[in-house]
Amino acid sequence: MSSIFTKIINGEIPCYKIYEDDKTFAFLDIHPETKGHTLVIPKLEVDKLYDLPDEDYHAVMATAKKIAKHMEKVMGVRTVWKVVGSDVPHAHVHLYPFDETWFQGREIPMTPDDFEEVRAKLAL
Repeated sequence: MSSIFTKIINGEIPCYKIYEDDKTFAFLDIHPETKGHTLVIPKLEVDKLYDLPDEDYHAVMATAKKIAKHMEKVMGVRTVWKVVGSDVPHAHVHLYPFDETWFQGREIPMTPDDFEEVRAKLAL
């Protein structure tokens, strides 16, 4: 059975896509802890980040780095990286625009228009 992230990659579930290349996919988290909370995932469905083949692992890290730098530029705040590995059985990295209002586990309310505004700002 495919993970929810594989279904997003395959277009079976809609998302607010930020970036895609041959090995990675990035999109806004629908339960954001901050405005711009982004998930970077490998297209290869593997439960744990450290179980990825090296080429895919490096691709995820390179995409996360690229998006984090862009995120800091357009959002004007530091970007926090977080790897949790417990919520969805598909390797992923969380990227958060970080400011003094952020705290772990909080979910901020966002409308579809809010998501689209942030998606347009972060899209590469």
